[in-house]
Amino acid sequence: MSYRKLVSVSIAVLLVVGSMSLAFSKSVAKGNPEVKAEVVEPLNLAVLIQDDVVSQVSNELGVTREFIRSMPQGSRVMVGYITAGSLQVRQPFTTDLDKAAKSLRVPISSATSAPFNPYVEVLEALKKFDASWSNANAVLLVSDGLDTSRGFDSTAAGHTLDLDRVIRESNKRNVSVFSFYAPSVGITSRNSLAASYGQSSLNRLGKETGGKAFFQGTSGFVTFNSYFTRLRETLNRQYAKAS
Repeated sequence: MSYRKLVSVSIAVLLVVGSMSLAFSKSVAKGNPEVKAEVVEPLNLAVLIQDDVVSQVSNELGVTREFIRSMPQGSRVMVGYITAGSLQVRQPFTTDLDKAAKSLRVPISSATSAPFNPYVEVLEALKKFDASWSNANAVLLVSDGLDTSRGFDSTAAGHTLDLDRVIRESNKRNVSVFSFYAPSVGITSRNSLAASYGQSSLNRLGKETGGKAFFQGTSGFVTFNSYFTRLRETLNRQYAKAS
């Protein structure tokens, strides 16, 4: 191959690579769901799963493990289950992301595992965050968000004693709460009004702690793929340091 041809081929390769990089950047900027933007800054993240959510949630463990493993080096992850009467910590905070991912288990998906309400155990999880850590703190809560401890009516939607306590404690400890709505095997899988009450609570929890609630409709079950895409984008907007 002549020198002139070699130079021409090299320039062509550089142009192709440049075009691909530009296309990738535009695709990420436009929120293309097929392009996964990774979380940029390390976090201290507690992943909490309500144990009586519907069995379809077990199909989302793979994408949840993938999210945990994809977090940047220096992140700490805790995995816990909100179950009847207690918070079951499957994995205390660790920087071993693979170990944390492997600690996820299939939810029990039974009314026998239903907590009094999810917020009592979220409050317990908040106490696991160490004030000396430098990373941003966050909770990822998979829950139906419903608290019927004060009855099932419109006045209780988003305004219960334990929800108020969680919001205060989250702000005190600088922990933002993000949530994925998933119906439980109980009333939220059968009653759209109950589902909307739970979503109202999760929405308030996210807004008042600097987090965000992700849900789509009050009936059926939506996979977590789009939720994780939007969660990554949200985390990067909030925590990515200016270059």
